[in-house]
Amino acid sequence: MMVAYRNASATDIDAVLRFWATAAEDSHRPPDSADAVRRLIERDPEALILAIDDNTDGDAVVGSIIVGWDGWRCHLYRLAVAPTHRRQGIGRDLVDRAEARFMTYGGTRADAMVLDDNALAHGVWSTAGYAPQPEWSRWVKAL
Repeated sequence: MMVAYRNASATDIDAVLRFWATAAEDSHRPPDSADAVRRLIERDPEALILAIDDNTDGDAVVGSIIVGWDGWRCHLYRLAVAPTHRRQGIGRDLVDRAEARFMTYGGTRADAMVLDDNALAHGVWSTAGYAPQPEWSRWVKAL
């Protein structure tokens, strides 16, 4: 298996949405939209890192992570790996690439948004050195 890593571009939006529909846990939030992904890429062209399977026709997206930097904190979102490509190090590679990007900014701590009931993701994040922070809760409001 040959996997290449690169930043997403506007031409990837439909493929990313199809990939997230099959590989990402998203039952707890509103559906993703092409406009939202387009805004992300336009605002920060390096924020969405993709893993691409070079052995497939059309270079299929098999992994993703969103690398969020607000100038102070490092945030990770949408780590997902295709079910057909799991347990091959792709998730770890994506996290490593995200952390390397944070280091170029001078980031000192990263956090990851991980659903409490996504046990499969817990293993990936734990292996990467992350742990739940029990004294914090995420508060959200739909806009």
